Amino acid sequence: MERFKKLGRMPVGLTVPAFAILLVVFGIPIFLLFLTSLNAPDFSLVNYQAFLRQRANVRVLFQTIEVSMVATAICLIIGYPTAYLITAVSKRLRTVLLIFVVIPYLTSLLVRTYAWIVILGDRGLINNLLLELHLISSPLPLIYSRMAVYVGIVHIMLPVMILPLVSVMMGIDKSLMAAARSMGATPLAAFWRVFFPMSLPGVRSGSLLVFVLCLGFYITPAALGGLRDAMLSNFIAAQVASSFNMAYTATSAFILLGIAAVVLSVVGLDLSGTRVPAARAGRVAWSSGLPSFGSLTGYLDELACPYRAKRWTAKLYQARGESPWWKIVGAVFVGLVMFYLLFPSVVVVIMSFSDGTFLEFPPSRLSLKWYRSFFGDPSWTGAAWTSIQIAIAVAILSTVVGTLAAYGLNRSSSRLRSSLTMVILAPITFPSIVVGIAAYLGLLNLGLIGTQTGIILTHSIGSSAYVVVIVSATLANFDRRLEQAAQSMRAGPLQTFRRVTLPLIRPGVIGGALFAFIHSFDEVVKTSLVSGFSIRTLPLKMWENMRNQIDPTIAAVASLLILLPVLWLIAIYVTGWRPRPSAPGALPEPGA
Repeated sequence: MERFKKLGRMPVGLTVPAFAILLVVFGIPIFLLFLTSLNAPDFSLVNYQAFLRQRANVRVLFQTIEVSMVATAICLIIGYPTAYLITAVSKRLRTVLLIFVVIPYLTSLLVRTYAWIVILGDRGLINNLLLELHLISSPLPLIYSRMAVYVGIVHIMLPVMILPLVSVMMGIDKSLMAAARSMGATPLAAFWRVFFPMSLPGVRSGSLLVFVLCLGFYITPAALGGLRDAMLSNFIAAQVASSFNMAYTATSAFILLGIAAVVLSVVGLDLSGTRVPAARAGRVAWSSGLPSFGSLTGYLDELACPYRAKRWTAKLYQARGESPWWKIVGAVFVGLVMFYLLFPSVVVVIMSFSDGTFLEFPPSRLSLKWYRSFFGDPSWTGAAWTSIQIAIAVAILSTVVGTLAAYGLNRSSSRLRSSLTMVILAPITFPSIVVGIAAYLGLLNLGLIGTQTGIILTHSIGSSAYVVVIVSATLANFDRRLEQAAQSMRAGPLQTFRRVTLPLIRPGVIGGALFAFIHSFDEVVKTSLVSGFSIRTLPLKMWENMRNQIDPTIAAVASLLILLPVLWLIAIYVTGWRPRPSAPGALPEPGA
């Protein structure tokens, strides 16, 4: 009991298990990898100079940055108006639209990539449709192109852009727009001068997340792109598979990591929204920094004042209803975005019931042939059972250490909490291929390459980060006076946590566990590096088949995996992670 009392006085000690796993599997190996890239113990930049001297390396590097920037820009162009329109609808419709965004986000990356292979392939949905309509005489080269890579990446990253934007926009007081309109501002002026500056934290966070994650893309460029569309992650993976020159691999990995680190340090990931005034001040400073146009703008503004005053007086008491055409345009736009997000999964599910030797849409005959093929093939069922075992173990381990870490961080000082949180989130912030190589080195020293234990430890460093994020969000709304009340009645720290804290944060803990399970079950890149040749998980089996042959059995497997996010959402709802009208267990505020 004395140990728990001391632990209660030092809450940061609860983060030790999470940091121990992170340090052994990722922290120490990534440091050793950095020393290798610097040619230790001589410590020189010879490896970096050798990398940059080769034109092919530089071309792939700039190509990676270009693809990431273009994909981020497309996601922002599509995601911003989508998020704005989602926040503008009724609460019930907004919930439905957010579910439509979350389901693709939680669906396996392999499944979504496979869906676009089916749609864009030479014998895919689009080419078959055009051939049947006699609009083309031979299949169009839609797949294995840069366009296909952008289509696949944007489809995967668009929810990552929309969700932070919706989160920020939901916190903007809509009465501010109404106040601007009442002062004579046009709808566009009110949006540009009031709403947009306040939504900049969401723009910054969403763009930063999309760009950094795009830097580490490996599966989508390899499956949908050609040789000219390879990104740096594909280049690193090829080096590992062929020669595994440690110095060369380390250098490539840290160049990729350096780009992500520079972007993170320059832009900064701020989800609090406290930098909005600075953004607004930046706009003012930018406009005031144009002295050549200042006097002209002021003169034109004076000329327009009488007109604006007359117009404002005339429209002051007029009803300001929105044009029905804008509502129609907005509804069509959101409908097209939802179609883009959901249609690939629908195509895969329908095709999985095909009776033919090749996939066709729509199927000429319905059959469970490919589902029987999956359940009757020991290689498929064995890989699925291995993935389930690993994912369950990862979910248990990550939930325990992640919940303890979140609780300890929640009770720590804000400065320490911020620093430690950034360290814990490193495995999901850094490019996946870099984390995989570091984990490979860490497990190699422990002799755990090619073992389920090694895979579980590798998956847990990323899954624990997701648990920390979700449980921390739940703890942010937790009333700590309930713990104080329990302790005033002589309950110890352990009893207080078990009887008071844990039941109230249970929805967040269960949500974190389910998210950890899905993250582990879908992992491909890191698993391919640490699994060796003895263990094959279901995603690895799917990836091998996708690279070698488009087996229709994959469609049946993909359809089953599409059910995972649906079951995840149902489980979250059943366990009570939904808004409640009131918190009956909360203590009243003083003076209430």
